[in-house]
Amino acid sequence: MDKNMKTIKTGLLESLPLSIAISTYGLSYGVLANEANLGLFAVMAMSLFVFSGSVQMVVVAMISAGSSFGSVLITSILLNLRNLLYGAGLAEGLAPAKKWKWLLAFGVSDEPYVLGSSRFHKYGPDPLYFGVVTGTFYLAWIVASFIGAIIGNEIDSQKWGLDLAFPVTFVALLIPSLKERPIVATALTAVLITTVLEYLFPGNQFTIIIAGIVSPLIGLYLKGGPNNA
Repeated sequence: MDKNMKTIKTGLLESLPLSIAISTYGLSYGVLANEANLGLFAVMAMSLFVFSGSVQMVVVAMISAGSSFGSVLITSILLNLRNLLYGAGLAEGLAPAKKWKWLLAFGVSDEPYVLGSSRFHKYGPDPLYFGVVTGTFYLAWIVASFIGAIIGNEIDSQKWGLDLAFPVTFVALLIPSLKERPIVATALTAVLITTVLEYLFPGNQFTIIIAGIVSPLIGLYLKGGPNNA
């Protein structure tokens, strides 16, 4: 019991600072969704059942631009394909959970992956820690989404820079992990592809998808190349 309580305390302490940033991003999502004329039910349904900030923000942007349902669906699926890699990376650390793995899998996303993988690397499998972290982020996201949707008419998202909350948060998470050559190469490739495509095709909704698919391939090549065999 003492060990479990210590794990819960650690999970809360390590996730709460990031929850503040996630709440800011959730607030941004609620405000932007309100500006896109999505109803409160739709806003909250996405937060409850999708729980993916990047996907939800892209969906809101595409709806605002008048994109078709098919293009929104395909884009959402492609954006979430990275979670397959996240899941594979977390599988060993969540293995002891057994019958609860399906529930923990719902929480597989960017921030929980970073904290979870770091924890597993240092201390071995720890499903309880991952569950605490994911639950904290989930509650923060839902509450912030609700508040953002309610007060959306009172806030100018661009004036307050709320649309920058997610990229700033993710960059803060990413920088400490930029240690090995494949990881650095993946990040630099993503920056290069995004910069070039945004310059050539400003506002193209497929830029993030192309960068997300091609960049990891460069990292995988370097990791598995002849010099690393």
